Amino acid sequence: MMNTLDALLSRASASVLQDPAPEGEALRQILETGLRAPDHGHLRPWQFILIRGEARARWAEAVVAATLARDPETPPGLLQKRRTRINGVPLIVALGVRVKAGKIPEVEQLLSAGAAAMNMLNAAHALGFGGIWVTGANAYDPALVTALGLAPEDRLAGFLYLGTPAEPRPTPRRPALDEHLSEWTGVPAPA
Repeated sequence: MMNTLDALLSRASASVLQDPAPEGEALRQILETGLRAPDHGHLRPWQFILIRGEARARWAEAVVAATLARDPETPPGLLQKRRTRINGVPLIVALGVRVKAGKIPEVEQLLSAGAAAMNMLNAAHALGFGGIWVTGANAYDPALVTALGLAPEDRLAGFLYLGTPAEPRPTPRRPALDEHLSEWTGVPAPA
């Protein structure tokens, strides 16, 4: 396993994945890092739902059905592309958020799930696996939320696609820190 800081600074999304996916103790470690995410109020809103093996084909059909329900004019080629992509991913982790009503706003619970996702992507990378966080219309579709066994009031924060990178991943050039850094000194910052 690589040094923690090296792992954080070298992680990059891997969109082309192949077997093997993390399993056994490696998968458990990855998932447990998600449980270490910041969590205001200790609500523990996360629900990690594994989709693998033959379940991927059933999930692909659920995604296609939801896509057609949103847009009956979706081209068949796009539907087939979704099927192929989902069936080709070694492991999908759906990032469920069991939203708890109360003083902690929903947005903070969603942010906690986002932090859990990042922890898991970093852990996968540190263990030699790759992954990518997938969002979009399917992550926000109520039919897919309930298809995964979540309640209608729950949310999805997206999906982690995990496996072994099919090609070497060069560390991408990151933006200059100075472009994303400012210091507030008590007076309004320039726009």
